[in-house]
Amino acid sequence: PFLGSALAFMMVYVWGRRNEHVRMSFLGLFQFRAPYLPWVLLGFSVMLGNSPSVDLMGIGVGHIYFFLEDVFPHTPAGRGRRVLQTPQALHALLRLVSSQDTDRFGGVGERLEIEPLEERRDE
Repeated sequence: PFLGSALAFMMVYVWGRRNEHVRMSFLGLFQFRAPYLPWVLLGFSVMLGNSPSVDLMGIGVGHIYFFLEDVFPHTPAGRGRRVLQTPQALHALLRLVSSQDTDRFGGVGERLEIEPLEERRDE
């Protein structure tokens, strides 16, 4: 099955938990806070006749990710350790890519120099 919906629900869940005080409105009908957004979207999806299984999987994975990244390291058992680490092979690959041919893409990690809007109006 295509898991794009699960990925979207996972990201919405994590965003909602990290921005818990943001107030939202669904179709202008009712207001709620951001942590409830995945549940509101799930309810709407079920009302449209879709199966909730893939969306629930995304919410579950989002909850696990949020717990391991944002909750567990701040508990006494976590002692500040992050359970999910970026693999060293990926770090090495990114170092290799950033050291080669940086002119091709305008430099890896370089900031774009964009003139402020006020200066561009003078032209």
